[in-house]
Amino acid sequence: MSTPSRTLPSLDRTDVSARLRDALLGASFTADGLLDLLGAPAYAALARSETVPALRATRGDTPLETLVRMFLLQQPVLHARVADVVPLDACLEAGWLVRTGGDEVAATVDVRPYGGPDGEDWFIVSDLGCAVGGAGGIGSRDESVVLGVGGASTTLAGITVRTPVGSALDLGTGSGIQALHAAQHATRVTATDVNPRALHIAALTLALSGAPAADLRQGSLFEPVRDDETFDLIVSNPPFVISPGARLTYRDGGMGGDDLCRTLVQGSGERLNVGGFAQFLANWQHVEGEDWQDRLRSWVPRGCDAWIVQREVQDITQYAELWLRDAGDHRGDAAEYQARYDAWLDEFEARKVRAVGFGWIALRRTDAAEPSITVEEWPHPVEQPLGDTVRAHFDRVDYLRAHDDAALLAGHFRLAAEVVQEQVGLPGAEDPEHVVLRQNRGMRRATKVDTVGAGFAGVCDGTLSAGRILDAIAQLVGEDPVLLRDRTPAQIRLLVEQGFLEPAR
Repeated sequence: MSTPSRTLPSLDRTDVSARLRDALLGASFTADGLLDLLGAPAYAALARSETVPALRATRGDTPLETLVRMFLLQQPVLHARVADVVPLDACLEAGWLVRTGGDEVAATVDVRPYGGPDGEDWFIVSDLGCAVGGAGGIGSRDESVVLGVGGASTTLAGITVRTPVGSALDLGTGSGIQALHAAQHATRVTATDVNPRALHIAALTLALSGAPAADLRQGSLFEPVRDDETFDLIVSNPPFVISPGARLTYRDGGMGGDDLCRTLVQGSGERLNVGGFAQFLANWQHVEGEDWQDRLRSWVPRGCDAWIVQREVQDITQYAELWLRDAGDHRGDAAEYQARYDAWLDEFEARKVRAVGFGWIALRRTDAAEPSITVEEWPHPVEQPLGDTVRAHFDRVDYLRAHDDAALLAGHFRLAAEVVQEQVGLPGAEDPEHVVLRQNRGMRRATKVDTVGAGFAGVCDGTLSAGRILDAIAQLVGEDPVLLRDRTPAQIRLLVEQGFLEPAR
């Protein structure tokens, strides 16, 4: 793999970007086309920085094979072959391609096909080598390197609420993936980054994908945002890595511990319009003698509901090794690698950090008198995209906040789609030891319920009020209906909160 090129295609030649886009689409240089050409094993190998299977699959001379070798695998390609596929002279003049000597040309940037949520064919531009395996794929120590598509960026794109909005802000845009998504449902998109190279590449991503241009601004966090500006949506896949120093701009926050993520979250509340969402990926410290959930609750800005989900926890040795490998340090000098590892552990020990959590943070500006803050651990598989699930969570928060127990019993509910019931007990036993309700969509939660809860959920079709259903159950089981009405709302509230039951509007 090559090291990142210092030259980038011109932003002035949007006509060339449009012509290049047409050529890429004409050759089926798309996410689906790439998968069809390479096959699943070779396609998956690219994410592991392994290019040999893809190189073997592109030894022919079709237009698609030519484009894959040039833009994705960074291989020089014969001038004559490229001229049959793309507007060669224009791409050379605009800087998308360069002559490499003799009769070959090469790409100056990575271009990776990327499928949009509604079947759009987009293209993510990044530094050379960064479309395959990220920075670890090139062993880059260049602090200004701009990455392409990765697991974190697709995760954030999948969990973001996608309702039409007037304004969206992408903080730390990188190669522009979140801005590209936001441009599909926001009238105005502002994207910021401390790295001017990232802003240039984000503009290329938007242009090559045929998306509207964004308002691109250089600066850290909210610095480029005017005091009077507010937004309906704020998203950020920030440089959240907790590291000693700020060696790599694309990942290291440059503040002590998890201060960058905390600052980002705390500063977003005043930048949100009422009803607006702010959604982030983040790392947070697990500090000796401190509850990690309390730590995160303290981050939530005033006037905001919050849903924070911890997806993974790593001990400090696992964490240091992960990010040292991400930068390719394990491939370099062994003594230097050990020194960096020591420095990482010294930093954690000084702060009494025992582990690092990773997850999602979603805020919604409500200005409610009693904000709802949910902090939970959920390491289990989920079904992406989750944007609708996130929005539905906050809708349920509104419902439960507005309904006391009496109003809850007067309400009507429906069992959510694709919820199944599982009974666990000894074979032949008259009654199960416990009953589990399990979701097959969204968060794919599972929760234990008693027989009353299971029976209640099973007949919720929106027809009868919750109180009338409980009265019928009380008659069937021979229980005092008043006592049943008194003790069941808490269980109903939990089932609504977790999405097993939906208010029948």
